[in-house]
Amino acid sequence: MKTSARDKRQDGIARSISRDDLAGLPIRRYEGRACLAATAHDLEDALADIRQERVVGFDTETRPAFRKGESYLPCLAQVATARAVYLFQLRGQEVFPVLAELLASPRIVKTGVALAHDLRQLKLLFPFNEKNVIDLGSVARRGGHGQSGVRNLAGIFLGWRIPKGARTSNWAAPRLSPAQMTYAATDAWVCRELFLRFESLGLLPANPGNPAAPES
Repeated sequence: MKTSARDKRQDGIARSISRDDLAGLPIRRYEGRACLAATAHDLEDALADIRQERVVGFDTETRPAFRKGESYLPCLAQVATARAVYLFQLRGQEVFPVLAELLASPRIVKTGVALAHDLRQLKLLFPFNEKNVIDLGSVARRGGHGQSGVRNLAGIFLGWRIPKGARTSNWAAPRLSPAQMTYAATDAWVCRELFLRFESLGLLPANPGNPAAPES
């Protein structure tokens, strides 16, 4: 990828990436443990792991709408730790206390892209008061990056291309396919990896739990 000096930050990171350059990057998918938290035992294991973390990647998936005026609430929430990505189907209320505890925890950073919308939609399913949330898109924009989507950020900061394959699949299906699980896990995992990269570059605010919270 060729960029001029003015197109780069002082740390050498490009401020943007072209569609052709993004297409030329190697594809990366999550290859670790993706766990569908469906039973009470699964939820206990997921929460025990999550409680060990200082930062998790967070994302949601929603059934796509193809008609004007049609909309749906999130069907799936994904949480990435250092050891696994947990997938929470939002059809049953038993997952809500786990997610509410995580989102309200002041100790654990929840990081992702475009989280303001995700959180607003989740609040239509269950109540919580989010704390220590960092929107990486907001951080990128404040750092002078016009492209703030997760795939562009992965290309710029990580040198990876994240595939879009299952984006418009039916996330409300009772059973998720292996492709859906990998796609969903990848998005949450990449958000955590981006946070760690931002942190290593000194791009995060000194008090990360407040200034970089999602923009409304």
